[in-house]
Amino acid sequence: MPVDDVVEKGEREHRPSPIDVHVGTRVRLRRTLLGMSQEKLGEALGLTFQQVQKYERGVNRIGASRLFDLARVLDVPIGFFFDDMPDAMGGNGALRARLGGFAEHQEGFEDDTLHKRETLELVRAYYRITEPAVRKRVFDLIKSLAPTE
Repeated sequence: MPVDDVVEKGEREHRPSPIDVHVGTRVRLRRTLLGMSQEKLGEALGLTFQQVQKYERGVNRIGASRLFDLARVLDVPIGFFFDDMPDAMGGNGALRARLGGFAEHQEGFEDDTLHKRETLELVRAYYRITEPAVRKRVFDLIKSLAPTE
Protein backbone atom coordinates (compact mmCIF):
# COMPACT_ATOMS: atom_id res chain seq x y z
CA MET A 1 0.00 0.00 0.00
CA PRO A 2 1.48 3.40 -0.97
CA VAL A 3 2.34 5.79 1.86
CA ASP A 4 -0.05 8.41 0.42
CA ASP A 5 -2.97 6.01 0.83
CA VAL A 6 -2.07 5.38 4.48
CA VAL A 7 -1.88 9.11 5.27
CA GLU A 8 -5.13 9.79 3.44
CA LYS A 9 -6.88 6.99 5.31
CA GLY A 10 -5.51 8.23 8.64
CA GLU A 11 -6.70 11.77 7.97
CA ARG A 12 -10.16 10.54 7.06
CA GLU A 13 -10.48 8.63 10.34
CA HIS A 14 -10.05 11.84 12.34
CA ARG A 15 -12.60 13.91 10.44
CA PRO A 16 -16.25 13.49 11.41
CA SER A 17 -18.54 12.16 8.71
CA PRO A 18 -20.85 14.87 7.30
CA ILE A 19 -23.78 12.56 8.06
CA ASP A 20 -22.69 12.17 11.70
CA VAL A 21 -22.35 15.97 11.94
CA HIS A 22 -25.84 16.42 10.47
CA VAL A 23 -27.41 13.89 12.84
CA GLY A 24 -25.60 15.50 15.78
CA THR A 25 -26.85 18.93 14.72
CA ARG A 26 -30.41 17.61 14.67
CA VAL A 27 -29.94 16.13 18.18
CA ARG A 28 -28.74 19.54 19.40
CA LEU A 29 -31.63 21.32 17.65
CA ARG A 30 -34.28 19.15 19.28
CA ARG A 31 -32.60 19.20 22.69
CA THR A 32 -32.41 22.99 22.54
CA LEU A 33 -36.02 23.33 21.39
CA LEU A 34 -37.05 21.34 24.44
CA GLY A 35 -34.92 23.57 26.68
CA MET A 36 -32.97 20.52 27.81
CA SER A 37 -29.33 20.74 28.87
CA GLN A 38 -26.66 18.36 27.64
CA GLU A 39 -26.33 17.14 31.20
CA LYS A 40 -30.06 16.38 31.47
CA LEU A 41 -30.04 14.52 28.14
CA GLY A 42 -26.98 12.59 29.25
CA GLU A 43 -28.69 11.57 32.48
CA ALA A 44 -31.74 10.34 30.59
CA LEU A 45 -29.47 8.21 28.38
CA GLY A 46 -27.00 7.10 31.06
CA LEU A 47 -24.19 9.18 29.51
CA THR A 48 -21.98 12.07 30.52
CA PHE A 49 -22.62 15.51 29.08
CA GLN A 50 -19.22 15.21 27.37
CA GLN A 51 -20.47 12.20 25.42
CA VAL A 52 -23.58 14.16 24.40
CA GLN A 53 -21.27 16.98 23.22
CA LYS A 54 -19.31 14.52 21.09
CA TYR A 55 -22.51 13.16 19.55
CA GLU A 56 -23.77 16.68 18.81
CA ARG A 57 -20.51 17.68 17.10
CA GLY A 58 -20.45 14.45 15.09
CA VAL A 59 -17.11 13.45 16.61
CA ASN A 60 -18.62 10.18 17.86
CA ARG A 61 -20.98 8.24 15.64
CA ILE A 62 -24.41 7.45 17.10
CA GLY A 63 -25.27 3.76 16.89
CA ALA A 64 -28.72 2.43 16.03
CA SER A 65 -29.75 1.58 19.59
CA ARG A 66 -28.54 4.94 20.89
CA LEU A 67 -30.40 6.74 18.07
CA PHE A 68 -33.52 4.83 19.11
CA ASP A 69 -33.02 5.98 22.73
CA LEU A 70 -32.43 9.58 21.60
CA ALA A 71 -35.64 9.54 19.56
CA ARG A 72 -37.56 8.27 22.59
CA VAL A 73 -36.08 10.78 25.05
CA LEU A 74 -36.39 13.72 22.62
CA ASP A 75 -39.89 12.58 21.57
CA VAL A 76 -39.29 12.54 17.81
CA PRO A 77 -39.42 9.83 15.15
CA ILE A 78 -35.99 8.47 14.17
CA GLY A 79 -36.41 10.08 10.74
CA PHE A 80 -36.22 13.51 12.39
CA PHE A 81 -32.46 13.14 12.70
CA PHE A 82 -32.15 12.81 8.92
CA ASP A 83 -34.57 15.60 7.95
CA ASP A 84 -33.15 18.45 5.88
CA MET A 85 -30.11 16.40 4.90
CA PRO A 86 -28.51 17.96 1.81
CA ASP A 87 -28.93 15.97 -1.40
CA ALA A 88 -25.13 15.77 -1.65
CA MET A 89 -25.14 13.60 1.51
CA GLY A 90 -27.86 11.31 0.21
CA GLY A 91 -30.87 13.28 1.40
CA ASN A 92 -33.89 13.66 -0.83
CA GLY A 93 -37.60 14.26 -0.50
CA ALA A 94 -38.51 10.62 -1.09
CA LEU A 95 -36.13 9.41 1.61
CA ARG A 96 -37.44 11.95 4.11
CA ALA A 97 -41.02 10.95 3.32
CA ARG A 98 -40.21 7.25 3.92
CA LEU A 99 -38.42 8.02 7.20
CA GLY A 100 -41.40 9.96 8.57
CA GLY A 101 -39.55 13.11 9.61
CA PHE A 102 -40.55 15.61 12.27
CA ALA A 103 -41.90 18.24 9.88
CA GLU A 104 -42.87 18.16 6.26
CA HIS A 105 -40.97 20.37 3.83
CA GLN A 106 -42.58 23.73 3.14
CA GLU A 107 -41.98 25.68 -0.05
CA GLY A 108 -40.15 28.93 0.57
CA PHE A 109 -39.16 27.89 4.08
CA GLU A 110 -35.57 28.83 4.81
CA ASP A 111 -33.93 25.85 6.54
CA ASP A 112 -31.59 28.15 8.48
CA THR A 113 -34.57 29.61 10.36
CA LEU A 114 -34.71 26.68 12.78
CA HIS A 115 -31.06 27.19 13.72
CA LYS A 116 -31.37 30.86 14.69
CA ARG A 117 -31.20 31.69 18.38
CA GLU A 118 -34.28 33.91 18.09
CA THR A 119 -36.36 30.98 16.82
CA LEU A 120 -35.17 28.68 19.58
CA GLU A 121 -35.88 31.28 22.27
CA LEU A 122 -39.34 31.93 20.85
CA VAL A 123 -40.22 28.24 20.80
CA ARG A 124 -38.89 27.73 24.33
CA ALA A 125 -40.88 30.69 25.64
CA TYR A 126 -44.01 29.46 23.84
CA TYR A 127 -43.79 26.02 25.46
CA ARG A 128 -43.21 27.55 28.90
CA ILE A 129 -46.78 28.91 28.71
CA THR A 130 -48.54 26.29 30.81
CA GLU A 131 -52.15 27.32 30.17
CA PRO A 132 -53.30 25.74 26.87
CA ALA A 133 -55.90 28.45 26.18
CA VAL A 134 -53.31 31.21 26.62
CA ARG A 135 -50.81 29.35 24.47
CA LYS A 136 -53.43 29.02 21.71
CA ARG A 137 -54.19 32.76 21.88
CA VAL A 138 -50.47 33.56 21.57
CA PHE A 139 -50.24 31.20 18.61
CA ASP A 140 -53.26 32.82 16.94
CA LEU A 141 -51.84 36.30 17.59
CA ILE A 142 -48.50 35.44 15.98
CA LYS A 143 -50.25 33.93 12.97
CA SER A 144 -52.44 37.04 12.60
CA LEU A 145 -49.39 39.33 12.61
CA ALA A 146 -47.62 37.44 9.81
CA PRO A 147 -48.31 38.59 6.26
CA THR A 148 -50.72 36.39 4.33
CA GLU A 149 -49.61 34.76 1.11
